[in-house]
Parts: sequence; C-alpha cells; structure tokens
Amino acid sequence: MSNVLVQCGYLPLVDSAPLIIAHELGFANDEGLDLSLVRQPSWSALRDMLAPGHLGVAHMLSPMPVAMSLGLGGMPAKVDALMVMSLNGSVIGVSREIGAAMTTGGWVNTFGDPRGTAAALFASTDQRLRIGVPFPFSMHRILLEYWLMRDPMFRADRIEIITVPPPRMADAVADGALDVFCVGEPWGSVAVQNSRAELVLPSRSIWQAAPEKVLGARHSWVQDNHN
Repeated sequence: MSNVLVQCGYLPLVDSAPLIIAHELGFANDEGLDLSLVRQPSWSALRDMLAPGHLGVAHMLSPMPVAMSLGLGGMPAKVDALMVMSLNGSVIGVSREIGAAMTTGGWVNTFGDPRGTAAALFASTDQRLRIGVPFPFSMHRILLEYWLMRDPMFRADRIEIITVPPPRMADAVADGALDVFCVGEPWGSVAVQNSRAELVLPSRSIWQAAPEKVLGARHSWVQDNHN
C-alpha cells in the first residue's frame, strides 16, 4: 500500500521544526505519510494556497483557521486545527531609536516587566507607534493589543498595526518603517543582528501558554483522509 501524499505548507520559523524533523528523519514515512513540505513566503501566501486546495495541511498561526472558516481577510475555507504545534516563542522588540529613548527615560530592560515596558514605550515618543505583526489574524496581534491597551496612556490613535512577513521584519526595522515589532524566532534575533533592534519582552510575559502555531487542514481534506 502506497503512502498518503501530504502537501504541507510552512514558514521558516523555529516552530516549523516538528514538520522538518518528521520529514528529514523519516518519522512521517514510518506513519505511512509521504510528507512534502512547501515553503511559503508569507502567511497570506500560505492562506491563499490552502484555501483552494493547493495544500492539504499547513503550519499556521493559531487564529488563522478561525478567521478562514469565518471568511475573514481572504477566500473563505473551512479549516480545522488538528493540533497545537507550539506555545509562545515570539518576541517583542523596538527600534534602536525607541530603545534609546526608553532607556534615557529611566527604563531598565529586565525582559520581564510588561507594565513598565509599555509605560516606557508610550513615554518614549509623542508620535504614533508603528508596530509590525506577521499577519492581521495572529497571536502576535492579540498579545500586542492586550498588552498595550491595559496601559493608561493607550489611545487608539497612538498605535498603527502594520502587516510585515516574518522574513522581512528586520529590513522593515532597519529601513525605519517600524518602531515596534512582534515576531516568531529566529526573526527577532535577525532584527537585532541586522538592524540593531532591541528585544524587550518574550510573548510568555503577556500570556504564559499562548497557542502560537497549529497544524491546520482543510475540513474536506480531513474527511477524505480521516485515518
């Protein structure tokens, strides 16, 4: 009996490792799966490949199956979340200029003080903060808004959420297009190396066990491949 072909989309993030290991070390083959990994440049590209059936399953941001099933932000498609692939794993960072202003204002980076960091962030500039997230329907955006909206200085016009694919986040910071970002590793570390950004918080400081990525599948594919 031949293996079941599984076309699986993913983005090059640390939490795609389970899929890569399953492919490279033969674990998928041992389970009767011919696992074909299809790298995607962005979450929107992955969504647009999954919805019409060019992919059967995918490494996805945890809110994406809900958004796609509700028809939000693109072609509607009923998508099931089969398993949680990772908890947390994202970082929040600021540009070199914002980091310097926060430090000048007396803030000390302990990498574990969300309230103090939010207050220092809003105090660092009178301008609107341009904040990069990988996708509109993402845990990154949920965490950022939950974190910042609790600060007394928050107003809706103080922030602007901008969608930037993870591999392009460091360049957006270096080009001066972003003041703040939230992204999964390794792209936060890349921003530090390439654009002298400063990491200020791990995502777990906002939510201890946030479901970051899931293995999603089109509902029709699940029905056709229930085993």
